[in-house]
Amino acid sequence: MHAASIRVSSDPQVQYLLRVGDTALILAQRITEWTGHAPVLEEDIALANIGLDLLGQARGVLTRAGEIEGAGHDEDQLAFLREERDFRNATIAELPRGDFAYTVVRNTMMATFFKLLWGKLVESSDAEVAAIAGKAIKEARYHQQHSADWLVRLALGTDESKQRTKRALDDLWRFGAELFASDAVDEAAAQSGLGPRWGDLKDAWLAEMGTVLAAAQLEVPATAPFLSNGKQGVHSEHMGFILTEMQYLQRAFPGGTW
Repeated sequence: MHAASIRVSSDPQVQYLLRVGDTALILAQRITEWTGHAPVLEEDIALANIGLDLLGQARGVLTRAGEIEGAGHDEDQLAFLREERDFRNATIAELPRGDFAYTVVRNTMMATFFKLLWGKLVESSDAEVAAIAGKAIKEARYHQQHSADWLVRLALGTDESKQRTKRALDDLWRFGAELFASDAVDEAAAQSGLGPRWGDLKDAWLAEMGTVLAAAQLEVPATAPFLSNGKQGVHSEHMGFILTEMQYLQRAFPGGTW
């Protein structure tokens, strides 16, 4: 027996929350791949904790998305029973973990984004989303500080660590554009008070990332004419592998519980 896939409403409020929850969920899946493999034991634990924080944020937001949809979909069904094209995470979250420098640079970019996003979502017109954000923003602040400290340490470390950090930054920077590409879903969320247009966070994100990169003595990469479309369900070749691993148990044993 194989669990059937579910389809989710195209309601803009549901889609907006899926973008938030899916980005946190898929990034958590990537970060926890470091468990047992981090360069030092303390960092192994720290990355696992960051992944668990993101997973908790995803649970809260996906649960709320299911409630607003009103089709009876809970957090588990939304995480484990959707097809790839129905996930709305930003593409940067699904990219392979790469080396440690790659993870550090991505975590800094994403934690900075999430800190700004949760900072706006605490003012959401939806009381439950605001409550989730009130807890999540404290976690995101820690994630940003932790990742930024590592980024500076690596960039000012050995020639090898600086080279790897710069290469990761050059590879990942172009994926940041998708985070701030606003559309009708964002506009509807802004109009209803559910959440901010992601594009409205761009200037603050660039300013905070600029401060971190200056401390690391790294230049802000040039803007590239590239735009990924994970938020519209158009994913990279890596997404299918993530879902195969993440959804295996629920697909193979529908409704199974521990």
